[in-house]
Amino acid sequence: MNPTFLLWLGAAMATFLGAATVSRAYVDNGKLWVLAASLALYCVGNLMMVKLMREGGLGLAISASAVAQLVLINVIAFLLFGERLSTIQMAGVALGVVSMALMLFPAKGGV
Repeated sequence: MNPTFLLWLGAAMATFLGAATVSRAYVDNGKLWVLAASLALYCVGNLMMVKLMREGGLGLAISASAVAQLVLINVIAFLLFGERLSTIQMAGVALGVVSMALMLFPAKGGV
């Protein structure tokens, strides 16, 4: 996988994770400026996704982003907000990790 793609993916994921965390904080305190901050972060993250779509294509960029967000936001939900997943939900996250590894694995041959 292209190092530039991975760098942009990491930056976009950090932005989206920040936005999701701020959104969760808005649920707790209900202040409008917190919601505005979350929306601003989501806008920046989506603009970063345009660069990712150019680098790796729509399917790979959106799929990699979705799975990375799935895993990382669950870590934040667990550590910061005390939320828990059921066993079947944890299995779903594990399948997401496997799918991400398969998507990012370098393609070989003419397929």
